[in-house]
Amino acid sequence: MALKIVKDGGAAAELSGAVLFALLWDELVDLLGSAATATLLRRAARRALPRNKELVKLTIARLDDQFGYVVPESFSLAKGPPAALRALVEELRPLLVELTGQVAPRHLDRVPELRNWAPASPPLQQ
Repeated sequence: MALKIVKDGGAAAELSGAVLFALLWDELVDLLGSAATATLLRRAARRALPRNKELVKLTIARLDDQFGYVVPESFSLAKGPPAALRALVEELRPLLVELTGQVAPRHLDRVPELRNWAPASPPLQQ
């Protein structure tokens, strides 16, 4: 599926939650590698699970030297980021900041489809 690239952060509203998760996964794998991405997303999902039980259906596993995932069916049905995906990103953001400082959040902020719903944390005051 080709992603429609737009210049504003409203691009996420046109895409399914499954496509947004795939984009998030791919961007993090490019930056951190698949093992780190899998670990961070699993941890974020575990932390967000008390707020959104739908995340129990998110599966991230290793098969033959590669990591892969299966998103909840509702991710494919929803236009824009579903509540479960938003909860996951809320827990992912502090993990990324702890690991990379502002590098990973700013990297994600450069992706138009991720910009509004997965924004970089505000810069640290100097």
